Amino acid sequence: MTAERGSGVSRREYPDSPRVGVGAIVIHEGRVLLVLRGVEPNRDLWAIPGGSLKLGETLQQGAEREIFEETGVVIRAGRPILSFDSIRHDEAGRIRFHYVVVDLEAEYLSGEPRGGDDALEARWFSPQDLTAVPVSPPTLQLLRTIGFAAPAETRE
Repeated sequence: MTAERGSGVSRREYPDSPRVGVGAIVIHEGRVLLVLRGVEPNRDLWAIPGGSLKLGETLQQGAEREIFEETGVVIRAGRPILSFDSIRHDEAGRIRFHYVVVDLEAEYLSGEPRGGDDALEARWFSPQDLTAVPVSPPTLQLLRTIGFAAPAETRE
């Protein structure tokens, strides 16, 4: 999305203010749902599915919409598990991305994972599967926090 500063259009890159990002941790049959990101930040890394909250949405509504758009999986989003700042600077030191991210627990309801929206691919991963793929640092940290990924694993 492109927009001029002051146009009132929300921008992903070089924003005028932070954006709220929502994600959902969906664990089903001992596996976690991840997406291969097709856009920055974390392009070409596996990550918790999610995206930007829209005006008027609750965290739960936003997470349910984003997970369906990116994966085709229907969930019921629950309580927040983790929130964090994601601020990325460019080579000149300007803020390229600024998100306040809230990841929610979620219950799997239906659907088979498939990539959609800005996710190139969507798949279920066991804890052992995570050692063989590039996982985004925030996702790996979150999975360690909830006890899904072993602390010894690294993808830095």
